[in-house]
Amino acid sequence: MTREIILPSLSAGMESGTLSRWLKAEGEAVQQGDIIAEIETDKATMELEAAASGILGGIIATSGADVPVGTVLGLIFPDQAEYERHEVKQVPPSPHRDIPTLAAKEGNDRASTKPVSTVSPTALPTNEKRIAASPLARRVAQTNGIELATLQGSGPRGRIVRIDVDRAINAKNNANIAVPESQPLQELATETTIEGERIPHSSMRKAIARRLTEAKATIPHFYLRTDCNIDEMLALRNQINASGLTEKISVNDLMIKALAYALAKTPGTNVMWTEDAMIVLPRVDISVAVAIEGGLMTPIIRNADKKSLSTISTEVRELAAKARTGKLTPAEYQGGSASISNLGMYGVSEFSAIINPPQSLIMAIGVAERRPVYQGMELVGATCVSCTLSVDHRAIDGALAGEFLKTFKNALEQPMTLLV
Repeated sequence: MTREIILPSLSAGMESGTLSRWLKAEGEAVQQGDIIAEIETDKATMELEAAASGILGGIIATSGADVPVGTVLGLIFPDQAEYERHEVKQVPPSPHRDIPTLAAKEGNDRASTKPVSTVSPTALPTNEKRIAASPLARRVAQTNGIELATLQGSGPRGRIVRIDVDRAINAKNNANIAVPESQPLQELATETTIEGERIPHSSMRKAIARRLTEAKATIPHFYLRTDCNIDEMLALRNQINASGLTEKISVNDLMIKALAYALAKTPGTNVMWTEDAMIVLPRVDISVAVAIEGGLMTPIIRNADKKSLSTISTEVRELAAKARTGKLTPAEYQGGSASISNLGMYGVSEFSAIINPPQSLIMAIGVAERRPVYQGMELVGATCVSCTLSVDHRAIDGALAGEFLKTFKNALEQPMTLLV
């Protein structure tokens, strides 16, 4: 039986992917489980396996093509004879996706074509048949009296998503605000009038922009900041590294362990907010922000509160290397209890990070620097670091967040607690 090669959803929330390259050629024999193509998602480059054995053919998508989830990329024929009896046909695009479909040729008779899109035009209002939009975008637009036909979609293949509707709502509200004649509006620069090199957005850049915009717009952030004296922590790190019993431990490894320790000691902060209920997480999994070319990845240290510093250090190095080469699997970056972002190596004194939904916390770490501090009545020098906690106020109140930050600070200033 001929099998369709359909682009699956390779990660949570994936709507489309870029076909990086085919690893098997048209007419080539493949075995079930063979890697036949590489798909670039907004997070990583994933491998696509053959679902059956046979002859690869009917390839529609070419290398570099951006294709929605559910698209038929090609076919796997059971044998050479069946492959030779079929051909690829291009048909007019469906009302909702410009996706080519396939037709089979049996002798001199041609089978009728069937659109790949599973969306029925009759399921939509007549005046919206040719408008591609997410269900949430349609609902918000209808609630606020926004015509989808007037919007420019920023989603995959021009699909209208929630942020496009939100922009229209803001524009509609701003249009009702009167501007004094003494303050004439300046003509805004458009894309065509701005000079400079134009670099198309990658799938990752679009995903980062979408998620951070939604996070900042929908999550009520509040921020807590504290300064930590890490002289004892640095002394402990030097002692561990000098022992030769393990590979070198970094300051960031200790920060990850301290964050996990604080979450375990204040379980009320190890939660996620949903519209229906608060989810109390059964494990402490720490997402670690890793800068990569063109964006950011957050691989996860699972059960970080129960792991040794040496294990955390090894996993961070391995996951960071996979992140920079685009080899992370969804299981290695999806989920997480809370995130940590360290910009200290760039000389940043302090900063406030944006929460990574659906998490409720993110810790921002600044540079370690010598500062004057009081020890009793005496002013002395100490190595200090500024730590800023961003909190989702829907899930965690100020007092609980303060208790969490105090526990985190104590763990850094009394680091032996992290070893017992």
